Amino acid sequence: MSDESAQPDSSAQPDSSTQLDITVRPSLFAATFHHLFTFPVVELDGTEHRTRWGAPTLLPLAPGPHRLSVYFRYRGQRATRLGEERVELTADGPPRARVRAQLGVRNSSTFTITGDGVRSR
Repeated sequence: MSDESAQPDSSAQPDSSTQLDITVRPSLFAATFHHLFTFPVVELDGTEHRTRWGAPTLLPLAPGPHRLSVYFRYRGQRATRLGEERVELTADGPPRARVRAQLGVRNSSTFTITGDGVRSR
């Protein structure tokens, strides 16, 4: 099996004074499975950013409203969106909007997204 370890999108440089600082975590119960066989994806305003479980990812965030989705895929998949949760995010506060996405324990669980400026849809 090839190692397709996800790398945070470090090429994205902030073009505004605000950054989205998001950390995506699997449930503790299934963490080993997810670290071995899946990778998380953060979608901000329609642009996908492949991330790493438990590693903070910084993305540029212009002031105003944004659409944020978090989901995961099995390694080798390109289009599947498992456990997806969508929220609205408003950037108008501190220079760094800290957000956490936590996957639930059950196999059919979705992510719970909490943090600065997050509103459920």
